[in-house]
Amino acid sequence: MRALILAFLALLALAPAWAGEVLRVGDQRGNARALMEAAGVLDGLPYRLEWSEFPAAAPLLEALNAGAIDAGGVGDAPFTFAAAAGVPVKAFLAFRNRQDGLAILVRPDSPIRSVQDLKDKRIATNRGSIGHQVVLAALEEAGLPAGGARLHFLPPADAKLALASGAVDAWSTWEPYTSAAELAGLVRVVRDGNGITPGLSFAVASDTALKAKRALLADYASRLAQARAWALKDPAPYAALWSKLIGMPEAVPLRWFGRAQYRAVPIDAAVIADEQRIIDLYVRAGLIPQARSPRAEAILDASFSEALAAVR
Repeated sequence: MRALILAFLALLALAPAWAGEVLRVGDQRGNARALMEAAGVLDGLPYRLEWSEFPAAAPLLEALNAGAIDAGGVGDAPFTFAAAAGVPVKAFLAFRNRQDGLAILVRPDSPIRSVQDLKDKRIATNRGSIGHQVVLAALEEAGLPAGGARLHFLPPADAKLALASGAVDAWSTWEPYTSAAELAGLVRVVRDGNGITPGLSFAVASDTALKAKRALLADYASRLAQARAWALKDPAPYAALWSKLIGMPEAVPLRWFGRAQYRAVPIDAAVIADEQRIIDLYVRAGLIPQARSPRAEAILDASFSEALAAVR
């Protein structure tokens, strides 16, 4: 009881100090905001969250670079390219997930059965995306050069149509596109990302926010980690909300969330090593010049681990 009283008094002491503070967070529909509201972790927030919605990670990172937002959530691929381009951004919280839904897909009747069969074949994906990442990693694993397949850079909707029409031989994509196509019986997986990609995504913030709004970012990280832990225990409530927001059948997010098993992790030596492997992969593929390649430890802020200490 004494501990609860002390904790309550501590919260009261913090609330006036944060009452006028605003944390500006970039998000994509159905992601952090929807998850945190569904989990109830934003109740009693002692500062104001100002949300901005973006269609993808690239414009979110552009807004962060311009100072329009303080923080946001992005995948490892766009984060790495932004850091290499000189955007003043660092990751302060990491998430890991299984990579069943990051996959190279072919039509069910395709003769392609292995990554080796993709040699000189046409693969649709987004340039610089995690779909592009898994193609590079899979080709390297199979002993093929980065240019061993012919890449056609298309957004997911166009790539799906290109695969269905036979304009390309394979489509390298991510969730929810993989689960939706699998459930519809439109595709077969040739190689997923498990074992060749790290399954990382990040909460990131500008260098300015990391200095000026550190306490707010730490609190936000803790609440977001709690929300992820809540969804990990039972993905159904979040899947139901996501389905309504996005307008896709509930079976899609249930398949996605159930097998991905998203979980928040501190930025530790393992995360730093995996991020460095991503950077090195892009350098070997010629997507990031060696002279501009960042060191992982310089773009990952490992000092927020205490924000996860109380999350179970």
